[in-house]
Amino acid sequence: MKLAVAGATGVVGTHVVDVARERGHEVVALARSVGVDLTSGAGLVERLAGVDAVVDVTSTASQRRAVAEAFFGGVTTNLIDAGQRAGVGHHVALSIVGIDDVPSGYYRGKLLQERLLAAGAQPWSVLRATQFHEFAEQALHFAAVGPFSFVPRMLSQPVAAREVAEALVDLAEAGPSGRVPDLAGPERLDVPSLSRRVVRARGLGRRVVGVRLPGAAGRAMRSGALTPGSDGPRGRTTFAEWLASTS
Repeated sequence: MKLAVAGATGVVGTHVVDVARERGHEVVALARSVGVDLTSGAGLVERLAGVDAVVDVTSTASQRRAVAEAFFGGVTTNLIDAGQRAGVGHHVALSIVGIDDVPSGYYRGKLLQERLLAAGAQPWSVLRATQFHEFAEQALHFAAVGPFSFVPRMLSQPVAAREVAEALVDLAEAGPSGRVPDLAGPERLDVPSLSRRVVRARGLGRRVVGVRLPGAAGRAMRSGALTPGSDGPRGRTTFAEWLASTS
């Protein structure tokens, strides 16, 4: 199978590339370095020639709704249009558990992505996953002042990025499946406590301060809205195991 990966250099994208190649698939990266602009669509049709499935794990750093919707809406539309023109038979996208219940600008962008796929003519699959184990370390840099890291108080059920990648390649191999059951990690944990564990394991010398995000989004995150509300597949790797393997 020939797979095209959008976001191939990101946290999950690098694992998608590795997993796909380990299974004997040919991988095509969709990146500016090879003449592809996902936001404009330039170079996409040519790069997708002969591709069986696209795996989209792109992301944007902005939390603003207008920016997130413009990014995910534009990239998804371009991938669908170019995919149809190139004869790609399957579009696989990664989304996030619980985004219906958290009024965040970034999540509104992801919801738009899901709607565009569902309304489009190209066969599709969507996997929602929880935050990755790496999120606890990334959170140290969201709001940092001197030695202090202000980390949002929220419940998470973190999952290994490698296991998310495996699930995405599974979907690409299985064929169009619509929205599949949510994937989460094996444990429900508090993010500031996870960030403190990262600081100790890495010897970073930072002081983590848990902060309550304001409004409905903050309340939803603290209540566990970003964790699965029903049974579904669960990752194998615990946070402790991931931390030990990366320290």
